[in-house]
Amino acid sequence: MLGKPVEMLSMRHGATVLSGYLESAGALPLRDYIPFRPSINQSVEHPDACREEISKAIPDDDINYTVISLMLIEQYGRSFTTADVGRMWLRYLPGAIVYTAERDAYIKLLEHAGMRFAYGSEPKMDLGQCSDNPYNQWIGAQIRADLYGWISPGEPKVAASMAHTDASLSHRTEGVYGAMVIAAAGSLISSGIPLCRAMEEAASYIPSNSECAAAVALGLATATDSLPTKIQDNYVGMSPVHAVNNLALVTWGLTRNSQDFGAAIGDTVAGGWDTDCNGATVGGLWGLTGSGIPSHWVDSWRRTIQTSVAGFAEVTLEELTKRTLALVA
Repeated sequence: MLGKPVEMLSMRHGATVLSGYLESAGALPLRDYIPFRPSINQSVEHPDACREEISKAIPDDDINYTVISLMLIEQYGRSFTTADVGRMWLRYLPGAIVYTAERDAYIKLLEHAGMRFAYGSEPKMDLGQCSDNPYNQWIGAQIRADLYGWISPGEPKVAASMAHTDASLSHRTEGVYGAMVIAAAGSLISSGIPLCRAMEEAASYIPSNSECAAAVALGLATATDSLPTKIQDNYVGMSPVHAVNNLALVTWGLTRNSQDFGAAIGDTVAGGWDTDCNGATVGGLWGLTGSGIPSHWVDSWRRTIQTSVAGFAEVTLEELTKRTLALVA
C-alpha cells in the first residue's frame, strides 16, 4: 500500500520526479503512507491507499499472488508443479489483473493447455512456451516468491526450489533468479540470520555470474549510502520493472535499515522504479526478523485486506497469518 499510489508516477517519470513529489507533499523522509496531492502531480493515484483515506488494504497484484501461493500450498503441498501454478491462476485469478509476463503466460494457457487443464488434466502444450515472452526477466516472479520463504525457516534450498518452480511458468534466467533470492532470503531471515548475511547467502543459490547475484552485491556494497544513487546510475536505461535493478534496490533498502521498519520500506519506495513491489518485498523480509512493527502501519487499514482472487474479496490479516503459520515446516 505504501508504494501503490506512486507506482505509475515513478515508472513514467523517474526517481527525481518521485522525490520532488514526496518533498512537495511534505513526505520526505518517507515514514508514513503517501499523501494524495494530484495538484502536485496528476500521476499520483489510488487515494484509498493514501494517508488521508486508507481504511483497508485495497486489491493489488502483489497481494493477489501471495494469496495464490498460500492456496497453492494448501491444495498441492510443497511438491507442487509448474502446471499446478498455472491451474491456480486460471481458476482463481481474473485475466485482467495479470500483467506483462504473467498475462502472456495466462493467454497461452487459455489458448493451448486444454479445457480440462485447470482441473487436473495434463496440459496439451509444452508449458515452456509460456515463459517465451518479452517480459521473462522482469519483476513478476520476484513478487510471487515471498510465501515460500515465510513457510520454510532454515530451509533456503527448499524455499528457492519452490520459487523456481513457480517462476518458471512465466519467467527465465534473471526473472527466475530474483524470485529464488527473495524466497531463500525469507527462509534465512526467519531462522534468525541477520539481514545482510541473509541476502548474501541467498545469492549463493543462484549462478554467481548472474546479473541478480551482481545486483545483490551492489545493494550490499552501497548499504551505508544515504541514497541509492549508485544503484540508480548503474541501471540507467533498464526497464523500471526489471528484476535486476529492483533487486539491487531491495537489498539496499532492507540492509541499510535493519533496525527501523518504516525507514526500510520508506527509503526503498522513495528510491523509485517498481515502488509497490519493492516496498512489499522489503516489508515482508524485514518482518521476519521478529522485531516490532509500529502499529500505524497496520492499524490504518484496520487489518482488512481486499484482493482480486476468487473467493477472497475480503479477508483479515489474522486469518491469512493463521493459515500461513499452519504451513510452516
